[in-house]
Amino acid sequence: MADAPIAITGCTGRLGGRIARRLAARGIPLRLIARDAKRAPALPGAEVRVATYQDRDAMARALEGTQTALFVSATESPHRLEEHFAFIETAAAVGIETLVYTSFYGAAPDATFTFARDHWATEQKLREQRFASVMLRDNLYLDFLPMMVGEDDIIRGPAGNGRVAAVAQDDIADVATAVLLNPGAHRGQTYSLTGPQSLSFDDIAAVLSRRLGRSIRYYAESIDEAYRSRAKYRAEPWQVDAWVSTYTAVAEGELSDVTTDVERTSGHAPMGLDTLPLHSASSTSS
Repeated sequence: MADAPIAITGCTGRLGGRIARRLAARGIPLRLIARDAKRAPALPGAEVRVATYQDRDAMARALEGTQTALFVSATESPHRLEEHFAFIETAAAVGIETLVYTSFYGAAPDATFTFARDHWATEQKLREQRFASVMLRDNLYLDFLPMMVGEDDIIRGPAGNGRVAAVAQDDIADVATAVLLNPGAHRGQTYSLTGPQSLSFDDIAAVLSRRLGRSIRYYAESIDEAYRSRAKYRAEPWQVDAWVSTYTAVAEGELSDVTTDVERTSGHAPMGLDTLPLHSASSTSS
């Protein structure tokens, strides 16, 4: 099916929406899959189907007639893996040929960042299928770093002196677009996507101070302090564990290494915090 549309999940989010807009601008037919059709972007050459990962019948209908799909990880929840596995099994049942999955940097069963373990389990499930998969292991979103600054202009977290090679969502979108346009050249690959440099939180505070025109600093919390300072949000324990382990993964050095995968796949160097458009903030990569 030469003119088969590319299926795009997560199209209402910041990353999936970026990828969908890039593909639409190239005249690629798209199948946008969303929970709510009204929230899907209005793009030329795109049709919208309503489905959730766990609604296998609706998802099968949504994927019907497609060969390549972008699989954006589900919203953080205790049932995330169930959703992922249901979607993967549905994709396999309808004959998808390539799934491009937005994973997390350093995904492993013993990763410090709790959600990186879910991503590893999802990757393992993908590798068990007959179809091909491409793993895009995104480092922490560069776009998220400005949102770590508190109202008192302090970044608080138990990251110690660790460093993070955060990557911009625009660069991830460029990589995903390149892969989706030519999936045959990337099948079976795992790309670890980072920015151009590894920054400590003192470095991040210094760059943001310069760019925002005010004094921002980093306070290295202890782990106990981190849990206490986040108690005011009254979040579920699994969510607080994820928030805290974002920083402890940095402290352990698990997000520090810089790769060239963005440039190799997209054709351009990734942007750094000094050039990131600061209006493009978003939630954490997960």
